[in-house]
Parts: sequence; structure tokens; C-alpha cells
Amino acid sequence: MAIGPKNDPEVDETASKRRDTIVLVGLMGAGKSGVGRRLAESLGLPFVDSDEEIEKAAGCGVTDIFDVYGEPAFRDCERSVIARLLNGGPSIIATGGGAFMDPETRETIKATSTSIWLRADPEVLYQRTKRSKTRPLLATEDPRAKLIALAELRYPVYAEADITVDTGDESLDATVQKVAEIIAQNTNSGA
Repeated sequence: MAIGPKNDPEVDETASKRRDTIVLVGLMGAGKSGVGRRLAESLGLPFVDSDEEIEKAAGCGVTDIFDVYGEPAFRDCERSVIARLLNGGPSIIATGGGAFMDPETRETIKATSTSIWLRADPEVLYQRTKRSKTRPLLATEDPRAKLIALAELRYPVYAEADITVDTGDESLDATVQKVAEIIAQNTNSGA
């Protein structure tokens, strides 16, 4: 499977990883984990959720890390875990909503993988996340306003992803199909 730009045959191993590893980015509720699991299944690749890997490494939940150690400590752990995952061979990786905002993490993703932004309207994200108790940044009086503010801040950075896929009220299967078709188009076009 070759995903992303075609490279000169004399390019190093990093170029090969770039074509074979897909990193999903976007705000919480965009569907990164759900789409990632199904996409990995359909492409025959391993799936990894960076938040789950952070929890394994830390021995506690993301919310606990935020509560006890704060967001900067969480981001440090996230940066290390994602770098390790990107060195693990071809896979589909779902990142946390803030991972791509970290310049070092973003550059590592760009250098080693194809990034796909799952873009959704903040209202859609709110509908998908409003019952969640495991999203520390939404533990606020007005989670809808928080999502809007996060979108305003993060969407210009997410736009740096290699591929953008718009999602909405369609089913998970429809989103997975859309992502798979875009990957196939990029693979076949050599883009």
C-alpha cells in the first residue's frame, strides 16, 4: 500500500513509513477512534489509539493525568507516545484532539506519516460528545462554547494535515468509506 506522495526510489526508510502510516487528527468527537478502527480493519493494518497508549504508559486515565499533573504533563507524555507509535511500523493511529497542535508532534507526524483531518462542524461534535464524562476539556458549564472556541483555535492548524475529510451526520461506515476512497484516490494518483 502506498499512501501519500510518491517518492524517489532512493528515498530513506522514513519515506516508506510516510506512505504506510495514517494518522487521524481532529477535535474530540470527530470520529478518529471509530473511523480508525474500521479503516485499519479494511486496510489490514494495526490500529492504535494514542490516548489508550498514554493511559497504558501512565497507568491511569487521561482525565486523571489532567487532574493530577495538568495539561502540560499530559502533552509531554502524548508527544513521547506518538513518537514511539510512529516508529512502530505501518498502522492507523488515532490521536487526541490536541496532539496535532503541538509543533514537535505535528512535525513528527508530517515527516513519518500521512495525516488526515476529520473535520466536523462544532455543533455536530457537541451532539456526539455531550454525554461524555471522559473529555477533560469539556468539563465546563458550556461545552458547546468550548468546542466552538477549540475549533476557532485548532482548525487553522488541523488544515496543515495532508488530507481533509469532511464529516457530518452520516454513519460511521459512510465516513470510513469516504476516507478509504480518498486514500485510494491519493494512492492511485501518486499524490
